[in-house]
Amino acid sequence: MSRVQMKDFRPLVVAGTIALLASAQTSAAVVHVEEYAFNVDGAINSASGINLGGFNTSTGLGVIRYTITGAGSHFADLFVDHEIDENSNTFFNGSGATSGVAAAGQSWEIDEPGFSFGNIYTHFTGSALDNTNAVPAGSPDDVSMAMGWDFTLLTGETATIDFFLSEIAPFSGFYLAQSDPDSLASIYLSSSMGIRGSGGTIPEPASLGLMGLGLLGLWQVHRGKAAKQCV
Repeated sequence: MSRVQMKDFRPLVVAGTIALLASAQTSAAVVHVEEYAFNVDGAINSASGINLGGFNTSTGLGVIRYTITGAGSHFADLFVDHEIDENSNTFFNGSGATSGVAAAGQSWEIDEPGFSFGNIYTHFTGSALDNTNAVPAGSPDDVSMAMGWDFTLLTGETATIDFFLSEIAPFSGFYLAQSDPDSLASIYLSSSMGIRGSGGTIPEPASLGLMGLGLLGLWQVHRGKAAKQCV
């Protein structure tokens, strides 16, 4: 995975407006996250600067933010293993897909989680995601996804990386998808990255879209908490 200098926000995701979020409908599928993990510069699940305030740790939906500082080369990856209607449809009937083109410095992988044959977790821990989909439509199995960034910071710079996990597909930009054909439901993983210099934040293209997708994640977390309170 090549290291690149990234100096602006990448408009990878263009989501809807707040009005569209208010009217968005999610599937009736039962979604939960079996496992998720973070890798920041080789530190697995132990790095500082990871914010889970907008992430539902039960469903695995919402927004995860990494904040990374320090001059030099860095990598930051996320691994997620979701299940959709596992009790009724098993866990090995899913498939993965991609949409759009990854940005410079962005890597990804879709594979069986490693319980049988997949090597995605090994690639994740080594920050060597291979940009391949090993579980395409027509070859169903257990599905997991990973996405990451490889970048360089100068003195005084801070990288902010947001990972978005939703049951609603982004309108455009690069993203990964995990689908369950029996439930007609999908989970989408996308990400954005920006670097702030010591002089302030560089202007962010498509800020409304990114804000909208972030609000969508927070709305899903709120929906999940409200459902638990009604049980």
